[in-house]
Amino acid sequence: MLKWIDQIPLHMLVIVSLTLGLAPFVPEPHIVEKLRMLGQGILSRPIDILDLFMHGTPWLLLILRLLRLKQSKSEAKDQS
Repeated sequence: MLKWIDQIPLHMLVIVSLTLGLAPFVPEPHIVEKLRMLGQGILSRPIDILDLFMHGTPWLLLILRLLRLKQSKSEAKDQS
């Protein structure tokens, strides 16, 4: 089901996570602000939820890709 994520180059996910995932950089990255709002329970405006989704998606994809990479290496090691 997640084989499509294996098609995404890892370096592209890193670049997108560091640019879109952290933008805007000043005064603080949106993802940090939105995660703080989520933790405080004040993430309620639709624009804030959209921001969390937009800036969090690259990080989520990167994490999934790294987990899939680790899993495939583990399976290859078990087969040899």
